[in-house]
Amino acid sequence: MQKEKDQVEEKDQQEINSEAEETASTEQEEKVESESETSEEEEDEVSKLQADVSEAKDKYLRLYSEFENFRRRTAKEKIDLIESANKELVENLVPVLDDFERALKSMEENEEMKPAKEGTDLIYNKFKKVLESKGLKKMEIEKGADFDDDFHEAITQIPAGDDMAGKVVDVVENGYFLGEKVVRFAKVVTGAKA
Repeated sequence: MQKEKDQVEEKDQQEINSEAEETASTEQEEKVESESETSEEEEDEVSKLQADVSEAKDKYLRLYSEFENFRRRTAKEKIDLIESANKELVENLVPVLDDFERALKSMEENEEMKPAKEGTDLIYNKFKKVLESKGLKKMEIEKGADFDDDFHEAITQIPAGDDMAGKVVDVVENGYFLGEKVVRFAKVVTGAKA
């Protein structure tokens, strides 16, 4: 009987141990599962945060470059505005400069007008220097130069032989630049094939 009793106790002990092992392994599996779920959640959260940081960095770089472009553009516009602030005034004064040149040319022919020519010449030079100080430059056009529609305005064509075809034969009215921009195109006569 004692043997049977010992065997029953041993069996009970084995059952208890096996239940304890099952419970421990189940707890351990649950713990591993919860840890894996937690690590997956953490990984998801980390990747989400990295994506947010990347997106914020991209937005920052775009805004920064947009601001830099805006700053450059406004600085350029400001410089252009300053350079061309007197453009309209200078454009209106260019015909007066032409009138001075015509007056001086007509005074050269008459000896009696020599004192008036000298005075007019002084005023013309002063007027010309003031306009040049504001950025006005006369176009240098030579007879025989190629016609360039970026700078010249053809008034008429005259027969001029093959060597002068498409070239400037005569300058009727001088052209002018204000800075780098054309204020007035030079009015020219071009040659045509005979």
